[in-house]
Amino acid sequence: MAMGKRYGLMENRRVHMIKTEDIRRNPHQPRKVFDEDGLNELSESIRQFGVLQPLTVRKSPLGGFELVAGERRLRASKLAGMKEVPCILLDATEKQSSIIALVENLQRCDLDFFEEAEGIQSLIRQFGLSQDEAARRLGRSQSAIANKLRLLRHPQEVTAAIRKHGLTERHARCLLRIEGLEARLEAIEHVALEKLNVAQTEAYVEQLLTRAIPPAAPESDAKRSIRTLYVFKDVRLFLNTISHAIDTMRRSGVDASFDKEEEDGGLRLTISIPNAKG
Repeated sequence: MAMGKRYGLMENRRVHMIKTEDIRRNPHQPRKVFDEDGLNELSESIRQFGVLQPLTVRKSPLGGFELVAGERRLRASKLAGMKEVPCILLDATEKQSSIIALVENLQRCDLDFFEEAEGIQSLIRQFGLSQDEAARRLGRSQSAIANKLRLLRHPQEVTAAIRKHGLTERHARCLLRIEGLEARLEAIEHVALEKLNVAQTEAYVEQLLTRAIPPAAPESDAKRSIRTLYVFKDVRLFLNTISHAIDTMRRSGVDASFDKEEEDGGLRLTISIPNAKG
């Protein structure tokens, strides 16, 4: 299904040849990284066969046209020296254009997980969407959107390191548990060097967090005195409870007895209760 039909937009299927210089890039394009080798290969293909799939554009309020989808094709066409490219004109608002650009990239799997998260955040901030609204428009669950946005808690240095070493989205989410920039960067280097999978990375992070728990502070004399007082009160309460129980048994006719003897290590308690026969 064409993007325009999916979003209920008026779409003129007639192909227009539009000058490349008249097409502005989509300011909400979620894709930030374009592989240079891939662009050169596409550019060479365009030189030989032309642009086989038209770009999608809309009329720009600033004049000319604004790209909705097809920035990679536009870049490669310019590299190939194309002065005009085939385009389909879409009657879309800025909001619709942004959503379509993101959805197209998601469907093509052209974005890495950080670019996905940045694109989703841009939609939410630019157009005041809730996470639920963004999820519905992108065909995702709310929890999936929330998990994507959590990735943006990583500093740029960490994001660059994760990309450099080709770690997965699940690696990235696991590393969020580590506090501090340097600690995260060191963890990334270790994970990459040891080629740890996600389960191994989770175990490694758990080990780091356990090691980071500070030892208990030595107990002050005042705290020790207070703790001793509470223990003394607890023992006295225990002894009083036993004495009360023995008294209750005696009043009911049971010849029970309770003796205390002080020893070096503490108290020896002896409780005597006759059996039923006795």
